[in-house]
Amino acid sequence: MVNPSGSSDMPEIELICVIINFGLASKLIQTVKRCGISGGTVLLGKGTVNSRILDFFGLAEVKKEIVYMVAERGTAYQALKKLNQEYEFHKPNHGIAFTTSIHSAAGTKSIKGNYIEEERNGDDTMYHVITVIVDKGEAEEVIEAAAKAGSKGGTIINGRGSGVHETSKLFSMEIEPEKEIVVILSEVDMTEPIVSSIRQALKIDEPGKGIIYIQDVNKTYGIYK
Repeated sequence: MVNPSGSSDMPEIELICVIINFGLASKLIQTVKRCGISGGTVLLGKGTVNSRILDFFGLAEVKKEIVYMVAERGTAYQALKKLNQEYEFHKPNHGIAFTTSIHSAAGTKSIKGNYIEEERNGDDTMYHVITVIVDKGEAEEVIEAAAKAGSKGGTIINGRGSGVHETSKLFSMEIEPEKEIVVILSEVDMTEPIVSSIRQALKIDEPGKGIIYIQDVNKTYGIYK
């Protein structure tokens, strides 16, 4: 498929997500800049680990930084390889990195084109990233429902909503309720039971109860079975 300008040789663009321990994001961004990526966005969150031992000691939740970056596919994969060498994602609790495809991008110096081809020629997808957006205070319930279906954990990010079911007024001023965003990496064959468990537990299909969306993962580092 060609983009609106008629050119068909636009680069394939990846969204890189790195979930890493608190305090390491700035150093990580300096590393990817040397690989040709102009910068990234850092969010704060907390990771959850499905471990009875860590649960017993109250260490099952750890502060995390989530770094989102956009780059052409070749640049993204080179940056991930460099990050894996430097941060050793293959070791437990050293972080997780993955990429997903995005259709277009603008506003970043490292990408020259605005559109990409829709037809994929990439790797077979082995993992999905499941993103669940719910009201604040419900993320733990999402994690629990996912764990019952076999999920090994997830990352919780704070946010806020502005949908038609989500605004209310205080002293005549509209307020937007706080939200929690749960990011779960799942093997493809585990996605459906995990999503079904969350939908049932959180009643996601009812209006205003939340949103779930699923994306293919193209490249991963730091995932353990």
